[in-house]
Formats: sequence, C-alpha cells, structure tokens
Amino acid sequence: MFLKVQLPWNVTIPAEQLDEKGLVLQRAITLQLMDDFATKKATKELGYLLAVSTLDDIGEGRIRRQTGDVLFPICFNCITFKIFRGEILEGVVHRVLRHGVFLKCGPIETIFLSAQKMPDYQHVPGENPMFISEKQSKIEKDVVVRFSVIGTKWIESEREFQAVVSVDGDFLGPV
Repeated sequence: MFLKVQLPWNVTIPAEQLDEKGLVLQRAITLQLMDDFATKKATKELGYLLAVSTLDDIGEGRIRRQTGDVLFPICFNCITFKIFRGEILEGVVHRVLRHGVFLKCGPIETIFLSAQKMPDYQHVPGENPMFISEKQSKIEKDVVVRFSVIGTKWIESEREFQAVVSVDGDFLGPV
C-alpha cells in the first residue's frame, strides 16, 4: 500500500555552502534532503521510502560547534510503500524452487510463495522449473502472480521486509 506521510527531519549543510543565500541555500537543503532520503531506504514503521513530494517547512539553522556545519530542522511530505497482512497485490516471479517461488513487488524482492500455499499446483523440475495446475495455468519465471499477503517480517540488518504470501483463494494466481 502506498502511504503519504509527513516527516520531521534534520538536514546538515556543510560550512563551505553557508555563504550562499535565498534560493541557492534552499536548493542545497533540498539536494541534501534527497541524498539523505535515498540512503535511508526503509523503516519498520513506514516501509520503503520512495519519493519526496513536498518540502513544507525549513526551520532556523543551528551551527554545530565541532564542524561549523549548519543543522536545519525541516518538515516534508513523502510517499512510502508498505505491505500489510490480508492485502492483495501482484508480483513478478524471479526464482522458482522445489518448495515454492520468490516474487518481487515494487521495492520488495523477498516475497515467498510456498508450494503449500499453491494447493492446485504441482512442481515441474527441469531447465525452466515451474508450477502447473490441472487447468494448465503456469507459475514460472517472469510470470505476474496475484497473491494475498499472509505475513511480513522486518529485517533490521538489511533494512528491508520479507513477506510470505498465498494464492489460495478466488481470483489469485497467474495474471
């Protein structure tokens, strides 16, 4: 699910850029915000940080005594992506194993669809492994699959989410 959130943040501008005024300083703050935002990647509470939409407020800068850099408190709106239990989404198969398949959905690359959660499908090994149903519906590499989210897990060390999903239900499976 895409979320629009407002975040308070602190942006540090190097001392050598401080002689600039007005729009040039605002541009430096915006560029530093974008750089900091890109390196953050994701948070447990908000999900994946996708895009800054508006810069709403720039507070008064405070000089850091150690470096001479200036710390500006800011407030901005951004778009995030986080999946929730029970949500119906679509993902692309990128790896097929005997026990299930891995899918990608937006920025999430570790979505596991277990063979146990595909009750009408049988695994077919070979050079291009796949799962096939009695109705000849195939789940193989690069196929788009509609699924239901069973659960998610936040991995702090990787700063990303993992999800377990199912295609056991109406209108779920290959698209």
